Amino acid sequence: MVIIADCGSTKCDWLLSHGGRDQQLENTVGFSPFFHSTAEIRDIIEDQLLPKINPDQVTEIYFYGTGVHDEHRAEIIAAALRSVFPKAAIEVKHDLLGAARAVCGHDAGIACILGTGSNSCYYDGEKILDNVPSLGWLLGDEGSGTHLGKALLRAWFYRELPTDLDAAFKKAHPEGADAIKDRAYEKGANAYLATFTRFLGDNIQHPFVKKLVAACLGEFLDRHVCKYQGHQHVPVHFVGSIAHHFQEVLVKVMEERKLHLGRIVRKPIYPLAEFHTGITDTY
Repeated sequence: MVIIADCGSTKCDWLLSHGGRDQQLENTVGFSPFFHSTAEIRDIIEDQLLPKINPDQVTEIYFYGTGVHDEHRAEIIAAALRSVFPKAAIEVKHDLLGAARAVCGHDAGIACILGTGSNSCYYDGEKILDNVPSLGWLLGDEGSGTHLGKALLRAWFYRELPTDLDAAFKKAHPEGADAIKDRAYEKGANAYLATFTRFLGDNIQHPFVKKLVAACLGEFLDRHVCKYQGHQHVPVHFVGSIAHHFQEVLVKVMEERKLHLGRIVRKPIYPLAEFHTGITDTY
């Protein structure tokens, strides 16, 4: 059995390939080597994934995760995987490489992640050649769910929402301003802020919302994608829920900058399985 994993800060997808097109998708909570120890990661895998599979049948694991910036961070996760799957050959890489392999395959292009957080890279078909750094949700993450959520909340708190949109927001979030503000400064605030993209998605046809989303996505393109040499000559691909749900706006801001849109993939796990197993038609 081959396992391909795509792990974010809130959720981890595990695709179990038993050979051919016999595949099984499982989920656990997400984790990062920045915030979780080897023991904590091992416990998550044992408690949430292991009851569904036989670890002795696992021969290969290709793991792509957030926070895997260097060998030290990769080893934190690899050690946890080795302790649970002692017979498997294990490869742990950054989720950005996973995104690039998923959407670019073996061709050159720019790969972008637009989910709870955001990131991008220039990929030559084999490796990442350039990466405008992602500064995380406090300083950066332009175009991400967290960024969009913050933009919406700022507009609401600063009384910038049109009357009809303000009424709709208060109906959708009856907990009120104090509760929202308190929650925004608690642990896990980035994921909480990203939940407000649901309101944006529900109201995307409203001119104010469409303009807000376009501004956030445009900022991501300007600060990241347009910084890569040759960015107008290679396809720009996207993975993640924000790219998927707001692709109509994304297409427009791409066209305004004369960028060539490639693939938009909500979950990179299936094309990653194709990359590693050679099996197509998996999604």
